[in-house]
Amino acid sequence: MSEFITFHGDDVPQSKPEEALFHVIPVPYEKSVSYGSGTAAGPDAILSASCQLEVFDGKSTPAQYGICTYEPVDCSGGHEEALTNIKDAVLKCMICGKMPVVLGGEHTVTNGVIDALIAKYGKEFGVVQFDAHADLRDSYEGSKYSHACVMKRTIDKGIPIYQIGTRSYCLEEHQTRLHYNIPFMDAEDVDRDGTDAFRLPDDFPEKVFITFDIDALDSSIMPATGTPVPGGLTWYQSMRLIDSIVRQRICIGFDVLEYAPMDGLHSADFTAAQLVYNIMGYVSRSSKVKAQFGIS
Repeated sequence: MSEFITFHGDDVPQSKPEEALFHVIPVPYEKSVSYGSGTAAGPDAILSASCQLEVFDGKSTPAQYGICTYEPVDCSGGHEEALTNIKDAVLKCMICGKMPVVLGGEHTVTNGVIDALIAKYGKEFGVVQFDAHADLRDSYEGSKYSHACVMKRTIDKGIPIYQIGTRSYCLEEHQTRLHYNIPFMDAEDVDRDGTDAFRLPDDFPEKVFITFDIDALDSSIMPATGTPVPGGLTWYQSMRLIDSIVRQRICIGFDVLEYAPMDGLHSADFTAAQLVYNIMGYVSRSSKVKAQFGIS
């Protein structure tokens, strides 16, 4: 047995890094949460719950493409040191030519992931963000490393973003959206127009990274997060949107963040783990992903 929990546990033997499509990278980073806390425990809770998942996801068996789970990234240092460690872990995955699956931790984690993606792909990719919040503040509570600033840091690096499920943002963030002409489909738009109306802009990059802040889900489905907001995405809305993304573009990786487990609420642990595995399923069934990563 490993000294740490692996995704799917004993049901799915760990693959060698060079043979696994999915490199699961736990990142217990929590340094700037501003309301509820507990995201540092998110990766371990997701991994523990993943041991209860069915290997067949109802459509296919994503695990057949191999899963390699890393030891948790060291986040004990300051912001910059921790983000460098995250970058290095993701680069290790991409050196193998594989797909990073990053488990947070607060949303600031994505900053380190983006740095690794830029090192690999240059600026030839975009980020599709599922989130209740725009995360476009230039700084928050005196820090540019705040989880509320992660998407502003992303566009500062010249990476385009598309926002889905957003429904709580300040005037500064609204003005930033207008200034940068950031495309979005707010949760209210999804509810009103349906998921069939979703289309990434024609000029959006062909390669995309999906960042899924778990508070994009409606708080009735997912209360276990630092800042739950009512009026969010339903489960099947989220699944249809993810499916649409991987049909439209090449997914080069994803993260699931801001999960803050609550004692005794096993349903939320399982929901978070199922979300991760379902995204694995959608990307592994994508012909575009198969061509990108050389799998059949």
